[in-house]
Amino acid sequence: MPTKAHLTPKEKQHRYRRRLRSKGLRPVQIWVPDTRTEGFVGECRRQARLAARSAQDKPTLDFISEIADWDSA
Repeated sequence: MPTKAHLTPKEKQHRYRRRLRSKGLRPVQIWVPDTRTEGFVGECRRQARLAARSAQDKPTLDFISEIADWDSA
């Protein structure tokens, strides 16, 4: 195997991932909605309206409203 100074990017990545795995970690890929797509904002609003009308979600929404300013305090 090449010396550390002569590792290819692929070899560096392999070593890095091997070190993380030896620490008991594993890679996880997470897919999230693309906020840049057309319709994203509209879908957020639609879901927010549904949640606002749901009686079972009221305690959760109240909690979110209550803590929303914690970061700016």
